Amino acid sequence: MKKVTGIGGIFFRAKDTNAVNDWYKKNLGLETSPYGVSFEWKDKETDKKATTQWAPFAENTEYFEPSQKEFMINYRVENLELLLEELKKEKVQILDEVQTYDYGKFVHILDLEGNKIQLWEPID
Repeated sequence: MKKVTGIGGIFFRAKDTNAVNDWYKKNLGLETSPYGVSFEWKDKETDKKATTQWAPFAENTEYFEPSQKEFMINYRVENLELLLEELKKEKVQILDEVQTYDYGKFVHILDLEGNKIQLWEPID
């Protein structure tokens, strides 16, 4: 089973998300919004359009908890439910239930060092 198909997003804490967005827009040309930037690309195996999200979060966000790290990585996956079954067998800590939105399914896990990871099965 193919597990991870790409990086779905990179999220990090920032003291001032608006200032960070403005800095990246001015200095690196990113077309930022209050939600960061969506980078579009095509999957070379399927030729489907895909995105990777880049976004600063408020410095005091609780969204990354229980991890105390300054970042969280989102991985694009295929068949999230099947992957979760495999992760449970490996005793990987699963933090929440699968959430479904019009753009995909999400769940959070912890890696062996306590880094919070978001798994995303996109609806492309």
